[in-house]
Amino acid sequence: MLKKSLFSPAQPQHAETRLSPGFVLDSSKPPTYLRGYASGFDSPAALLDDHFEHPVRGYSSCPRPVGHKFAAVPIWFFCGLIGLITALVFWGFGLVGADEGPRLGPRTLVVALDGTGDYISLQEAVDAAMKGDTVFVKAGRYPQDVTIHSKEKIKFVGAGADQVTILGRDIVVGALHVGKWPYGATDIEISDMTINDQGGHAVGLFNGQGIVLRRVKINGMLFSQQVHDVRIEDSVIGGSETTGAQFADSEAVLIGNFIHDNDHGVSIAGKSIVRLERNVITRSLFEAVVVSDRAQAVLVSNTLVKNGGGAAFLGQSRSDVTGNVVGLNRVGFVIAPSSQISTAFNAFNNADGDYLRVGNPNQPAPELRAQSDIAGDPHFVDPGHDDFHLRLDTPLLNIGHFSYLGALEPASPSTPQSTKN
Repeated sequence: MLKKSLFSPAQPQHAETRLSPGFVLDSSKPPTYLRGYASGFDSPAALLDDHFEHPVRGYSSCPRPVGHKFAAVPIWFFCGLIGLITALVFWGFGLVGADEGPRLGPRTLVVALDGTGDYISLQEAVDAAMKGDTVFVKAGRYPQDVTIHSKEKIKFVGAGADQVTILGRDIVVGALHVGKWPYGATDIEISDMTINDQGGHAVGLFNGQGIVLRRVKINGMLFSQQVHDVRIEDSVIGGSETTGAQFADSEAVLIGNFIHDNDHGVSIAGKSIVRLERNVITRSLFEAVVVSDRAQAVLVSNTLVKNGGGAAFLGQSRSDVTGNVVGLNRVGFVIAPSSQISTAFNAFNNADGDYLRVGNPNQPAPELRAQSDIAGDPHFVDPGHDDFHLRLDTPLLNIGHFSYLGALEPASPSTPQSTKN
């Protein structure tokens, strides 16, 4: 390898031409690209422009020496050197890709506090998960929080809601988050675990799509903002000092959940579009459901019982409310004149009125009652112990196109059931 001159010592002294200091032929680490494209300094081709000339007609990628000097090293050597360096760089990238190898298929990453799994840390397991993988959490109480973001088609599965509890950490608000600004998450399924409140809420859903929570127990608030295609089913949400499930500018479906002991059961705000179907919402300090702002809601076949109020429809919200049992509350529905609501085939049995207009104080509005509404005792099996199944002698069977009203099927006379999960 030449280090001092492009010409052999046999050439006359006046013909010697040296390279610029920015171009070192014996460098052991070849550059990935010409320096001029990345650093702003002259590329090797530019450095050699003073020493070589190109044909006048047309462009040649291989220069020749000025004045047709005789070089000890052929000019084609430099053209070949540049090509060789480029080939080596691409070959090196190919080796890196080959080392990673193709995936064999979806994996199951196991988390266990006792070290018997692949990970002890929930977050490390989630971070390592790739599209199609499942993170399985073995039994235990985990004093950790976890955030799932920038992920697609990941399952986060516990050994059971009565066996796995995510406690969170004192320094972080919330124990489980899906998505975070500005990163979201897509097609995430979370199931079979308990998630505790930490610092104001338990679960936060942000900037994502296709989020499913199934058979999850949430001790605290679930908060959702700008999330689409959320589905929460067969879960228990309770114990929040504010709202059990709160939706802001989100789209969600809640089916078959037990929502209890919150200030408000479900809040639907902003431009949210939410469907509530076959949920039991009970022991809310205020309303079981609040629909406000420009939100849209569908309430069908829910049981709203033992709350401060059944539902409030405020702002410029629009709601379709059918087939619900709204009973044992202080009041039934509170409706703002600016809202739009369609009601049919609902059953009422409340202490201080079934329909009220918003005011200070709220005013009774019996004229808002639909002709298909039913008033009277719904005949729950054991409301004192949260068994809100209908007895066989209930008057709420075969009403309109509903085989029964409310969330729960009539109980078998030989098998009393509890609503609690």
